[in-house]
Amino acid sequence: MWLIVLMIVAASVSAILLTMTLINLWVLGRPGVAVTGDPRLVSICIPARNEAPNIEACVKGLLASNHPNVEVLVYDDQSTDATSTILRSLCDIDPRVRTTPTLPLPEGWNGKQHACWRLAAAAKGDWLLFTDADVRFEPDAVGTALSEADRLQADLISGFPRQITRTFAESLIVPMIFFVLFSYLPFPRMRLSNDPAASAGCGQFLFVSRRGYDACGGHAGFKDSMHDGIRMPRAVRRAGLQSDLADITGVTSCRMYSGSASTWRGFAKNAYEGLGSPFLLLFLSITHLSAQVLPWMVLAWSGFAAFNPVPAGVNTVAVGWAAIAVALMIVQRLILAGWSRTPLWTAVLHPLALLAVTALQWHSFGIHLSGQRAWKGRIQRSTPSVAA
Repeated sequence: MWLIVLMIVAASVSAILLTMTLINLWVLGRPGVAVTGDPRLVSICIPARNEAPNIEACVKGLLASNHPNVEVLVYDDQSTDATSTILRSLCDIDPRVRTTPTLPLPEGWNGKQHACWRLAAAAKGDWLLFTDADVRFEPDAVGTALSEADRLQADLISGFPRQITRTFAESLIVPMIFFVLFSYLPFPRMRLSNDPAASAGCGQFLFVSRRGYDACGGHAGFKDSMHDGIRMPRAVRRAGLQSDLADITGVTSCRMYSGSASTWRGFAKNAYEGLGSPFLLLFLSITHLSAQVLPWMVLAWSGFAAFNPVPAGVNTVAVGWAAIAVALMIVQRLILAGWSRTPLWTAVLHPLALLAVTALQWHSFGIHLSGQRAWKGRIQRSTPSVAA
């Protein structure tokens, strides 16, 4: 009996998450036509630490923007590779490219937040776009961001670039960003409310007005964070302004991590900070394992029992509800894969992806408590706490 109840609950949860995803995709919509001929200066701010393989392609893509008024600022954050040499060449080629003088990392600051803070101080634009060197831009990217900011009347627009994955680990874990976002953030509430808890963002693309940046205190307000994609929208909302999300998958792309080790380290550094609560971590872990992973196990066991001459005691009613739950999960993942342009085959590996993400979140919680989060050769030492 208990298994039947669990599978009914699992099917109900899957139906709710699918419904939430459909509503959120409808609310988000597709972006409008990019703004053209707009005189507003957009300052594109790129923190770069050992980005020799990426920085030239990123900057040149931005310089090819259809928006007529851009400046590209890069902060070389004590790189030990050829980043500085490439930057000098780019500055010589186009006067719209500038570098910001490098300073020693102050105590208590995360490297990226300090770099962005320095870039913002040097920027002259009416709008600031904080992005990463591994992001690639189509010519309409800046104009689309301006158009969406005007349409949504928001002082901060964020979005997730189309995520390029080339290894099994990347394809398994990276698309889970979209599953979590579209399953658990109610976009109607995000649009209708100014509650910081109803906001979201991605550090790969944070497009903020100068007014909004100054009002929220900028990166100094979360200087020790490794999750500016969460912290900046919340800061803007706490300042009484609006943040929003836009679909930028058609105008930007990014290969976030390369390989399994990089993917694990990259998500582990801030997976817990994105949740911010051990109670939420525990709730999601229990929900995912019982309502999203267990139905697949029930179906697998029923398949084993079908070929087992000894009756295995599989309850056919429970199996039926498990099949409904699994079908709903696959439909949700296929819809998200189609929207985000990530591999469709990952839909059938949903339980494996959930197990990997759950392990990542608990590992991230552990290194958060130890105060030993690390990225790009730096350890982010912090006072251990259960709240981010």
